[in-house]
Amino acid sequence: MNVITLSILAVAAAFLVFSVPAHAAKLDSRIELSARQSYVFKTYLKDDEIKISSKNGAVILTGLVADSVHKSLAQETVASLPGVKCVDNRLEVKGSRPSINSDEWLLEKVKVTLLFHRSVSSKTTEIFVKDGIVTLRGDVISQAQKELTAEYVKDVDGVKDVVNDLIVTQIPEPDRTVGEKIDDASITAQIKMTLLYHRSTSALNTKVETKRGVVTLHGKAQSISEKDFASRFANDIDGVKNVKNFMTIE
Repeated sequence: MNVITLSILAVAAAFLVFSVPAHAAKLDSRIELSARQSYVFKTYLKDDEIKISSKNGAVILTGLVADSVHKSLAQETVASLPGVKCVDNRLEVKGSRPSINSDEWLLEKVKVTLLFHRSVSSKTTEIFVKDGIVTLRGDVISQAQKELTAEYVKDVDGVKDVVNDLIVTQIPEPDRTVGEKIDDASITAQIKMTLLYHRSTSALNTKVETKRGVVTLHGKAQSISEKDFASRFANDIDGVKNVKNFMTIE
């Protein structure tokens, strides 16, 4: 091996030594920036105090969030970003957390369920929970929206019954995200949370992938009905253009 060849190899080796850390640092910066600019962080987590730190794709989340839902939503969003290898969620919840199966705990789940569905209006719907019975009040734009809102709430795990006092009026539909680009990571996170909170899909082991608004579902369902519910709920999330369901029936 001549001197020139050795020199070239030395230069190449040096380039690799310096370029690998630089590439990793660039990836980490992109992950942190992408998380901050995601639809979920700008819309739902904007008032939370979340610090995102990435090192070689391993992300650590620290800070304070409003509730356990925000904690999970932050993790699911970051975990869905390109380049993320793992997420260490050290976020703390402000105040005391509602006990499992309490009315406060159920109220939190119902609010989140309606929040992510674009066919209903969480902004004009008031939710009250007592002894597992949910009462809905407020305005909706159609009878179909009124019935769908109650249907979604009934399917939240833990809800015993729904009193639907929603009133159909000709109110302008609240501002939605029509025309606004919603990133794939945010779509994936919202779908995962939605499938988790709905009784019909809470037990499903579903893998969710999103590319340019097109969602692909993998996993297993115990029936065709469960599989159909997964498609239906995913289709009703803001930003979703299409759903491809490749789940198998056990």
